[in-house]
Amino acid sequence: MSKRKIYKKKGNIIKDLTRKILQLLNQSPSQSFNYKQIASKLDFTDANTKNQIIQKLEALKSQQKVEEVERGKFKILPMDKYYIGTIDATTNGNGYFICDDLEHDIYIPARNLNKALDKDTVKIYVYNRRNSKKQEGDVVEIIKRFKTEFVGVLQLNRNFGFVVPDDSKMYADIFIPQKKLQGAKDGVKVLVEITDWPANSKNPFGKIKEILGMPGDHDTEIHSILLEYGLPYKFPENVEAEAAKIPLEISKNEIAKRRDMRKDTTFTIDPKDAKDFDDALSFEVLENGNYEIGIHIADVSYYVQENTILEDEAYSRATSVYLVDRVVPMLPEVLSNGVCSLRPNEEKLTFSAVFEVNGKAQIVNEWFGRTITYSDKRFAYEEAQEIIETKSNKIPSEISITGEEYTVEPKIVSAILILDTLAKKLRKKRLQQGAITFDRVEVKFNLNEKSEPIGVFFKESKDANKLIEEFMLLANRKVAEFIGKSKGVPSKNTFIYRVHDEPNLDKLEALQTIVSKFGYKNKIDTKDKKTTSSTLNQLLKDVHGTGEANMIETLAVRSMSKAEYTTQNIGHYGLAFDYYSHFTSPIRRYPDVMTHRLLQHYLAGGKSPKAEIYEEKCKHASEMEYLASRAERDSIKYMQVKYMANHKDQEFEGVISGVTEWGIYVEIIENKCEGMCRIREIKDDYYIYDEKQYALVGQSTKNMYQLGEHVLIKVKNTDLERKHLDFTLLDKINK
Repeated sequence: MSKRKIYKKKGNIIKDLTRKILQLLNQSPSQSFNYKQIASKLDFTDANTKNQIIQKLEALKSQQKVEEVERGKFKILPMDKYYIGTIDATTNGNGYFICDDLEHDIYIPARNLNKALDKDTVKIYVYNRRNSKKQEGDVVEIIKRFKTEFVGVLQLNRNFGFVVPDDSKMYADIFIPQKKLQGAKDGVKVLVEITDWPANSKNPFGKIKEILGMPGDHDTEIHSILLEYGLPYKFPENVEAEAAKIPLEISKNEIAKRRDMRKDTTFTIDPKDAKDFDDALSFEVLENGNYEIGIHIADVSYYVQENTILEDEAYSRATSVYLVDRVVPMLPEVLSNGVCSLRPNEEKLTFSAVFEVNGKAQIVNEWFGRTITYSDKRFAYEEAQEIIETKSNKIPSEISITGEEYTVEPKIVSAILILDTLAKKLRKKRLQQGAITFDRVEVKFNLNEKSEPIGVFFKESKDANKLIEEFMLLANRKVAEFIGKSKGVPSKNTFIYRVHDEPNLDKLEALQTIVSKFGYKNKIDTKDKKTTSSTLNQLLKDVHGTGEANMIETLAVRSMSKAEYTTQNIGHYGLAFDYYSHFTSPIRRYPDVMTHRLLQHYLAGGKSPKAEIYEEKCKHASEMEYLASRAERDSIKYMQVKYMANHKDQEFEGVISGVTEWGIYVEIIENKCEGMCRIREIKDDYYIYDEKQYALVGQSTKNMYQLGEHVLIKVKNTDLERKHLDFTLLDKINK
């Protein structure tokens, strides 16, 4: 790849001079400028460009974009065509402007981006395209950069270098002066920070902040994924040192302040490779025949106090990040895997929601508060599932997390079986009330000792998973109700809610169009919440287990609004709850820590704090959750590409999961890996993209490659750095 040049020439004809003038005037809307002042501020000194500025000002005056307030002095005209919003950049260098004030996104051609990058907050001027009613935008001001740090590969010259960013939406390589190379060698992957973007340079200037290693190296690529989203992969030394000071012993004074539940039958059920145990369940049969069920959550807020280094770090991270081969925790290991983790045969400080439940899974009584608990047993989901399926107390060696057969105490077996029955009743009620069930298959990898993928398997939620899910949902809902309403009406108490708005009807209609092409004729009925949910659930049930299931489930998820944290409660559409919070995972989610603090504050009789501070924290937590999910997806994609690199020239059956003007995306059925078959490489005809039919159509043969069709492919190319797969299309498979 050739090195990009820096264009610093002045005195030539500047193509974007009009935009530069508008941007300058817009930055100081109350001031007026003459052509000399404008030339000076734009750093132009030659007569030719000054004459052009005079001409451009006259043209802008005739277009009523500027006004001449006195002879030769101009200022911007206030117009209603200026909007503030964010840029959604595309991989081809153009972008779209997104703003709540506009009905549609505004197209921003590359020439009008004016150095704006993906997710930047900008001000744009909207105008109609020449001889067209379609609107375009022109970025006149960058209000806030979304990010200034990028991961990429250094290409070194004798006296300078360029970093070629991994981010496909970053359209400019970053120029690095020699004194800011930090000793980095040619071809290494680095983290670079943009420090400046001179007006007359096509390239931003930057400095290297960290040398990550060679491209393709496993740790280099995993760290690159994290840093690309601004996520740390290690703790600062002062944070680790502060965590190390936390006392491991629980004082008698602290125990005396809490409800003692150490004698209750208590256990955890988690993934077999889990190290941080947020939650435990306790179970006792009461004299009246009802059940006392405790949902016990690690009391992180006791150990992570406000206005401390640990608090600042937890807030900054806001979430643990779950990559394919590792967890990047929100809290240092001494907390996440140690003192806070509800490990078996250890006394722990917990925050609990305790319910009296009858045989119909109805809540008779509830209690919330700080407790001390003792976990009798740790189960993996597979072990608990074995108990549910066999009703036996014997765990065979092939299921056991120790690799050895063992027996479970009868009272714990009884507890798991009763909890399973109650969980199924709770789930049934939720679905009847309009909850949506996304029981999606998770792609998992078998890794060797070098963290290389040697196999792919699918993880599906079973009864043991759903048991834990239902009781966590119960605790989250009841805590939110306890604070969020008083005597049956909404309270004004500030609280942290997990909300989920209603789905996008346009996207649901598009989903309906797509699924009908697969032969699913049952209509998604959007008449009201319940009909939307029930018909969508029926569709998800119908597609489950089919080759196209993952694609349709993904499209269904995308039709939903995005769940987020806020102090403004609107309910949770997907769960069909009027009140919902996150209370059950404070080891890995900062909002849960806030929930614990506020709950304790109200239990102690405190008054409602101001919502503004918490709203800002909620927004930050939602943003960090989004970035973590992007990193998690990228790590899966990286592993898929790495796995497929060992299967080149092997044939696979796949389903067409996307159709674009540049080709078709195909998802391999047996491992869910997705790649691209490029349109220019389909040689039997000249194919044209038909947007209405979600298809590529051959101009001569009318042969069609349509969304959802099954095809035969083989792997052509794997690009680890770009996390991209290229497939060769072999044939269509008629089903």
